[in-house]
Amino acid sequence: MTDKFNYEELGLKVGLEIHRQLDTKKLFSPVPSEFSEEVDFTFERRLRPTMSELGEIDPAALEEFKKGKKFIYEGNYKLTDLVYMDEEPPRGPEGEALEVALQISYLLNAKPVDEVHFMRKIVIDGSNVSGFQRTAIVAMNGKVDTPWGSVGIPTVCLEEDACRIVERKEKEVIYRLDRLGIPLVEISTTPDIHHPEQAKVVAKYIGDALRATRKVKRGLGTIRQDLNVSIRGGARVEIKGVQELDMIPLIIEREVERQLNLLKIRDELRKRGIKPEGIKEEFYDVTEVFQSTGSKIIARTIKKGGKVLAVKLPKFRGLIGKEVQPGRRLGTEMADRAKKYVKGIFHIDELPNYGITELEVNAVIEKLGLGEEDAFVLVAAEEETAKNALREVVKRAQEAIEGVPEETRRALPDGNTQYMRPLPGKARMYPETDIPSIFLPPEEKQRIKANLPELPQERVERYVKEYRIDRSLAETLVNDERDELFEELIKGGVKPSLAASILVVVLKGLKKEVPIEKVTDEHIREAFELYLEGKIAKEAFEEIFKELALHPEKSAKQVAEEKGLTLLSEEDVERIIAEVIHQNIDVIKAKGMGAMGMIMGRAMAKLRGRADGKLVNQIVRKKIQEIAG
Repeated sequence: MTDKFNYEELGLKVGLEIHRQLDTKKLFSPVPSEFSEEVDFTFERRLRPTMSELGEIDPAALEEFKKGKKFIYEGNYKLTDLVYMDEEPPRGPEGEALEVALQISYLLNAKPVDEVHFMRKIVIDGSNVSGFQRTAIVAMNGKVDTPWGSVGIPTVCLEEDACRIVERKEKEVIYRLDRLGIPLVEISTTPDIHHPEQAKVVAKYIGDALRATRKVKRGLGTIRQDLNVSIRGGARVEIKGVQELDMIPLIIEREVERQLNLLKIRDELRKRGIKPEGIKEEFYDVTEVFQSTGSKIIARTIKKGGKVLAVKLPKFRGLIGKEVQPGRRLGTEMADRAKKYVKGIFHIDELPNYGITELEVNAVIEKLGLGEEDAFVLVAAEEETAKNALREVVKRAQEAIEGVPEETRRALPDGNTQYMRPLPGKARMYPETDIPSIFLPPEEKQRIKANLPELPQERVERYVKEYRIDRSLAETLVNDERDELFEELIKGGVKPSLAASILVVVLKGLKKEVPIEKVTDEHIREAFELYLEGKIAKEAFEEIFKELALHPEKSAKQVAEEKGLTLLSEEDVERIIAEVIHQNIDVIKAKGMGAMGMIMGRAMAKLRGRADGKLVNQIVRKKIQEIAG
């Protein structure tokens, strides 16, 4: 695949932050790390930013505070205690979670610290009841080798996960407490990634190290991958919430494209002679222009007593509508900033449109005294709300003159990104006073290092060599985390080729027909027990799993009996085959062994899942030979 850009020339730098939930108890409480829709109680909070020890307020925290939101928390007594209602000091940390974090550290060639010190990180978007998240460095100075060169891992951290969002409303957010406190491992890399594909390779290696422990949670939301991307002349932008490994290269490519286009807009603005101080927070009331407007949004706002305010953006005409990512423009970025106050904005480059006429556009131009290169942005809302929204537009316009703003953005499903908040500063960290430091004895670290789990790729190689199964089967077994069950079945007497075929080919083949994820490991074990006991044929697995996916409350034995899939005696098999032979005797006499395929097909139609295919083949072959002479 040809690269869209010359990343070396552009000076691309990418760093990764990967967060993965651990499958242990909560980090500072002996509560299970599970999810539940049951709600036993609710309470509400408002959160405010505080100064760090340096006497500074973090800009991201301040931005959240400005939204003025109230937070409602839902919980149940089984999965929430006073620690995670912020009514009791933390306990722990959880020993197993710390040990898993150390295993991961060694797998990433990182050196564990001598003492673990927990810190508090200010987070006031409501996702942490206390207004902060506890986090600690457990190892430093690791590395991942790639074909493009080594990428450093400066830190491996252990921290607690946040609440999960149930519902967002205009002035409040409802959170569920069950996720709060689930241990997370956070792995950061140095910005030594210089190609989008290299980022994917590094993320996969880290993901493999995490999965090797068998102590990480699986499923949507259990892993979060964040990217820090910059190019020469641009700025560091943090992109949060990258869910899919395969999307990483595209998201990086789109961010490079965005920064390049923003730099082009900057150059054009400078060429036109505009400076940041030339953009003023001067708002014009243009409500009268729209008294008879055809725009439903504006008409509705005016009817409710709201106003239409405009701001002048000198030298911006033709640039607000400039595309920065596919389907997204500088105007979209301005609208994203204003979204905490209003649903949308109108700008000159997209008008007339949305019910706004050319006559109304010209009236606004005349009222603001705009020149040919000047632009305007309109907001329809309650007066103070409209002013707040336009202040955000002014700020983003001033940043456009400077170039690319440092900010945190959200990954979108199509590979584009959307503004979330300013880039966090260092002013949001301070010591955790409720948790004493934890000394890591050298002998304990040595014990963990000497008993590291096998990396997924190492396990694939071993399966190919030791069990002589196809590499693609081995990779699927490991990637789908069926490998432990695979090895368990082999120890129980199942042939490796059969175990791999059933766990990969049969189960994956049913994925489009039924919810195969409902077939549990216990179901699979029981089905294989029936096979080893000679009670079912290998052809019965597909039918049994299909029924279990639809009715997981049943057992494999129950399904086999209900569906008539238990093996027939050899006498019964011979009797049924004899009936098929008798019904097709003329064809056999005419074709001899040439009728073998047809007779096998008709016999298996009656015996599939009830008789071993090899046995059926032997009996059919023998009987045809007897007739054919």
